[in-house]
Amino acid sequence: MQFKGLKAVAAASALAIAASSAALASSHREAPAIANSPAVDGTDFYMFRSYESGRADFVTLIANYIPLQSPYGGPNYFRMDPDALYEIHIDNNGDALEDITFQFRFNNNLKGLTVPAGGVDVAVPLTNIGPFSAGNTGALNVTESYTVRMVTGDRRSGTVSAISNSATTSGTFAKPTDNIGNKSIADYPAYAAAHIYDINVPGCATDGRMFVGQRREGFVVNLGETFDLVNIAAPAEELAEGARDAELNIIDDANVTSLALELPISCLTSGDETVIGAWTTSSLRQGRLLNPEPQNIAANSTISDPTGAALQGGAWTQVSRLGAPLVNEVVIGLPDKDRFNASEPMDDAQFATYVTNPTLPELLEILFGAATNGAVSAPDNFPRTDLIAAFLTGVPGINQPANVVGSEMLRLNTTTTPTAAGSQNDLGVIGGDSAGFPNGRRPIDDVVDIELRVAMGVLCTLEGDPFGCADDAPNGGIRYTDGARPNPSEYKTVFPYLDDPIPGSPSDAGEQ
Repeated sequence: MQFKGLKAVAAASALAIAASSAALASSHREAPAIANSPAVDGTDFYMFRSYESGRADFVTLIANYIPLQSPYGGPNYFRMDPDALYEIHIDNNGDALEDITFQFRFNNNLKGLTVPAGGVDVAVPLTNIGPFSAGNTGALNVTESYTVRMVTGDRRSGTVSAISNSATTSGTFAKPTDNIGNKSIADYPAYAAAHIYDINVPGCATDGRMFVGQRREGFVVNLGETFDLVNIAAPAEELAEGARDAELNIIDDANVTSLALELPISCLTSGDETVIGAWTTSSLRQGRLLNPEPQNIAANSTISDPTGAALQGGAWTQVSRLGAPLVNEVVIGLPDKDRFNASEPMDDAQFATYVTNPTLPELLEILFGAATNGAVSAPDNFPRTDLIAAFLTGVPGINQPANVVGSEMLRLNTTTTPTAAGSQNDLGVIGGDSAGFPNGRRPIDDVVDIELRVAMGVLCTLEGDPFGCADDAPNGGIRYTDGARPNPSEYKTVFPYLDDPIPGSPSDAGEQ
């Protein structure tokens, strides 16, 4: 595979960000500790210039949490944790420190609805007792709301301002209930759309937009076979027609919860710097005390009442972190996965060996080599100089800040013109689409295929051998794929871009 032109060479090297991770699955249950706390598990992070018509002056940020949601997962479904802090961090000067942070806090309110049973009004065990819509929520037994704060400077000691609804000036926003099913919510797309808000962003002359709620899982991966020792067909130099979508996207029946912001570019960048870096985190209180005798929750009170199941307190402690996809999933070694989730970008030097000496290519060589008599060879240029620059700094001429401290995060050059939805290439930069991954990340970008190819040395095949590793990656031109490919019809072309969630009860056959 050859890339022509200096810009293309630099752009392709950006894919090193994943190559160290060599992508196999996004960050779903990627570390021992977070696997036990799904409500605060960050799964995917998207950042791109908006490609909805008329919105090119905005950046969309989507932070997904709570992995592998079964649409039928009632009766409590997938509420956000009211005892957690969810954050999206922006670094707009390349120093690996947050300059702007958006903090989300949630509240679950129990109405205490009852029905008469033998002359006694008895509390119901369900989320709703009848159909509801955006304009009629009387049958909802539990409602979710949230607030958002913008912190300028350090996330814990900076200047704090509230995000407000441009129409009402309220700082409290309603979150739509998960898609229980068609009998409970007859028109879920309309119901969800009523929860897209124009927002006032402090210090910004132009309104942004916000949506928080359940979406259809947008990440695509042949998950089961991939983690079964890469139980997929051995790669070939030339892909047969349809090979990239010949296998199942095994998580195409799952939902996820999105925190989506669309913000003016001018309110995110700083001075002459046009590149922004970003990552998401979630945090819990340091201490947790379980109540051996939880008390009854009074009607119209929060479900996380101090007399309930547990009481939390102490300093915020970070438990999840996500920038570029798949880094903790398949780059960071098992002993350090929890440490990575608790770390900040400025301290990423401690994980450098996982980038310079990645293990996934070696595993692929062993697993595929056994099936193909050694036909698959991992690059052996150690340290992997073809991966270092993009993983830690962004790529010169593409998405590297003028002054940068090496650190892992998703980086976006806000001057790159967005590609219209119908023209996007799901291989991003290596597919000739400079507005795609790793220059930010869009929902359509097939990060699994991209990162597999980079891990196995596609950067070493670049014209002119800029990394000096052409002889060290004999299979760098193979078009690796997991066989699962994003389908453009399963994404929206307007904010919030991810599709409406799959209903828990897709049939209305039971309606009377």
